[in-house]
Amino acid sequence: MLTLVGKDRSGIVARVSEALYGTGAILGEASMLRLGGNFSIMLMVSGGDAEALAGAVRPVAGALGLHFHLDPITGGLHRHLVPNVQVRVYGADRPGIVARVTRVLADSGFNILELESDVAGAVERPVYLMQIQGFAEAPVEDLEKALEPLRSEGIEVDVAPVETLIG
Repeated sequence: MLTLVGKDRSGIVARVSEALYGTGAILGEASMLRLGGNFSIMLMVSGGDAEALAGAVRPVAGALGLHFHLDPITGGLHRHLVPNVQVRVYGADRPGIVARVTRVLADSGFNILELESDVAGAVERPVYLMQIQGFAEAPVEDLEKALEPLRSEGIEVDVAPVETLIG
C-alpha cells in the first residue's frame, strides 16, 4: 500500500503514476482526494519490487513536498465487498459524534467500507455531516433500532439499503 499526503497542487497524480509506470508496477484500487487543502493518495500497487517502487516514488514525493509511506499488505486486488447499507448522519458538530455513531455500528456488526465527512453551517453553529457506506448482515431495521438512542442526543441518523444495479 502506497500512501502519499501533502499540500494539494496540480500534477501530483500524473507524476506519481508516471514514476510507478517506470518500474513496471501494476496499479490497483485507489483512493485519492483533497481534504482541507491537502491531497492524499492510498494506492494498492503490485508487480514491482518494493525497493524499486520506493526508489522511483521517493524523489517525486520529495520534489512535491509529500509524505511518503510504503507498506507490504496481505490483501489483494479485486477483493471487493459491495456495500449494502448507507448511513447518513448530521448534527451539531461536537467531540465524539464520529466515535458514538461508529461504535453503535460496529457493535451491530456493520463493516464500514467508506466514510466521508464535512462540516457545514455557520462558524458559531457548525453542523457535522457524515455519509457512511458499509456491509451489514443485520437488517436495516435492526441498525435503525440500535442507532435510535443517538437521536435523543440530537444526532440525526438515516439508514437505507443500497440498491445495486446488476446488468
